[in-house]
Order: sequence, then structure tokens, then C-alpha cells
Amino acid sequence: MREEIGYIPLGEVELYVEDTGPLSAPAFIVLHDGPGGSAYPLREGLSEYLEGYRVVYFDQRGSGRSLELPPDPRLFTIDALVEDVCGLAEALGLERFRLLGHGFGGLVALEVARRVEVDGLLLIGPWLSFPWLSQQLCRAAGCEPGEGPEDNLARALAKADPKALFDRLMFPSLHGRLEYEWLLEGAALLDRAAVGLAFVKNGLWRLDYRPYLSGLRAPVEVVVGERDGTSYPLVEEAMAFLEGGLQVLPEAGHFPWIDDPEAFGRAIRTALSSLVGV
Repeated sequence: MREEIGYIPLGEVELYVEDTGPLSAPAFIVLHDGPGGSAYPLREGLSEYLEGYRVVYFDQRGSGRSLELPPDPRLFTIDALVEDVCGLAEALGLERFRLLGHGFGGLVALEVARRVEVDGLLLIGPWLSFPWLSQQLCRAAGCEPGEGPEDNLARALAKADPKALFDRLMFPSLHGRLEYEWLLEGAALLDRAAVGLAFVKNGLWRLDYRPYLSGLRAPVEVVVGERDGTSYPLVEEAMAFLEGGLQVLPEAGHFPWIDDPEAFGRAIRTALSSLVGV
């Protein structure tokens, strides 16, 4: 299989990029979870389902294996992430492409599609509202959520550390959590918590993306685990504003390819067929 790995400079950033698959095939740019994550778990988990497509995996600015940036909030905005995707597509000569976004990457993918023409989006457990997510974290910590997202977040973090809270929302089983942690341990990725903190300083937890969904023109296919407390059931309500399909996997959480590979395989094949037509 064709595979080109390297760093691509885009203005003030250098992005780690893995460009895989046939050059002539329909192309997907993959946007990983985060902020501050890496495309490594997605390539490890999704590559077998995306065989035959041109798939571009990259680590977002300052994250994963991309070059580190100073923790300046100016550098870490949704606008900047969108510009990186557009710049990457141009650098790779992609005039037409689709987007695949997971979690936080799903929100970024939606904003890219709102600004530029793309051929479609495949979203896995997309995050659509940080105020809603703050309420979910509060409940996971055993607190009754209030009105303010930052207050909810502070109350939740006073009860438990962030990893423990997100684990409760994302993983329906100990097996799934351990398998994901084993994968990350093998990747030996550097901790880029500063990226997430920079987004927090920029007011990320006040961002509710749902009002922007009605302006989207590209078709959207969504796959979500019913036990993904970071995305479901909010994404089910949001589909009223999107042109596309929703597939809910009952036994899966935020990483459905780990929790229920068979059901996820069927779901992603259906989504790809709808988006690409093959």
C-alpha cells in the first residue's frame, strides 16, 4: 500500500502527516479527537475499514507528533484548525475530499465543511456542545449540573480527575478502556495537555455548535455508540438539522471499533456507501 509519511509546514506550524492509499481513490482527511490528541489511534483502529481509499491522517497543530508550539491561546483556535485543514488539502493537491472526524475532530470537520466545499463528512461520536458536555462531566462526578459550563467543569474536577471522568463517559467496559490505554502506551506519544489548556483559555467550554448546523450543505453520516456519554443522545437530536444518516451502536462507547468491531464494521460500510456511492 502506498504510504508517505513526513512533516508538512503550513505557516507557523509543521504537521505530522501520513498520506496513505491509492492517489486516484476518493480521499478522506481524518480529524482526530482532542484537543491535544493524535491520529495514531484512528489509523490503528480504522485503516482496515478504509482500505481502498486515499486517507490522510495528521496530528493537529501542536498535538501528537506534530511540532510543539508555545502554549499561546492565539495559536489554538477553531479558526486555526480549519485553516490547517484547508492548507493541508492544498499542499497535498486535494481539490476534492471528504472529512472523517472523531469526537472533537467531528466539530472541526463540521466547521471546515461550513466554510469550504467538501464532498461529505463521516463523523464518529462527534462533540457538538461543550456546555452540554460539561453537564455530562458533572453528572459523571455525582454533581447536579448548573447553568454555567465553566462552573460545571470546576465542580466536576473538584470531585475527580479529568481522565477518570472522561473514562466514565467514554468506555462502557473495562476491557475497552484497557485496550485503548494499551494502544496509547505502545505509541509512546508525548503529553500535550498544554494544547487543551490553551483551548480552555479561549473559552472552548462555552462553545455550543448546534446553532451552526443548519448552515451545512454537505451530506453527513454519523456513527455513534449509544453508551458514549460525550456524544449521545445529543447527536440524535442534532440530526434534525443535518442531511444524512445516523447509526447508533447499542453496545459501544466513544471508540466503537474497540467496543463492537462487528457492528462498527457494518455501520462504517453503510456510511461509506452512502457518502461515496460504492
